[in-house]
Amino acid sequence: MRILLVEDEAEMAAALASALKRYDMVVDHVATLAEAEEAIAADVHGAVLLDRQLPDGDGLALIPILRARAYGVPIIVLTARGELTERIEGLDSGADDYLAKPFAVEELLARLRAVLRRPSGLQPDIVKAGRLAFDFGHREASVDGRPLELPRRELLVLETLVRRLGRTVLRSALEEAVYSFDDAVQSNALDTHVSRLRRKLADVDAAVEIHGIRGVGYLLRKVP
Repeated sequence: MRILLVEDEAEMAAALASALKRYDMVVDHVATLAEAEEAIAADVHGAVLLDRQLPDGDGLALIPILRARAYGVPIIVLTARGELTERIEGLDSGADDYLAKPFAVEELLARLRAVLRRPSGLQPDIVKAGRLAFDFGHREASVDGRPLELPRRELLVLETLVRRLGRTVLRSALEEAVYSFDDAVQSNALDTHVSRLRRKLADVDAAVEIHGIRGVGYLLRKVP
């Protein structure tokens, strides 16, 4: 999952980004409303963590823009402004949740899982293909009930392919899901992740295969 973090406090942003990356998430960090508007124009994020007190205005001003461009993307407001009236204001403005600072990262992750489980489309919580199952709520893969341990970027590749099971995922879409704006990406990096993931799925006889379409992308399908 790729997260947009809108936070102007550098220390807080670094701590949050580091914690989220440990949970296999890709984090794009911006510090102003203007930078956030540029980031959401890319339409690559699965959720937004939004501070209110930004150098160029109230973070809540971003919510109508987000809703207009990416309706359904979960938004959690993270702020020191935690009075009841301010929480109500944030939720009424269209945020999915409102978390007052200071907070535990574990609580943020739990709230993030909760908003991601809310029905914003037809994607079920768990998708099964062959002997493989992917739990989107906990972002875990398993084969016949046994956990499939994967490095972060291989897990992100698998998550993206499972979301479009049986359909081609463009290389550009996979790269957007796996790498942040700041990552330096080598030309063959994605192919390396896919190759390793393909081998691991075969090693555990997951009964699915990753099929490459030259110059276009990849798709995940059940083994015939």
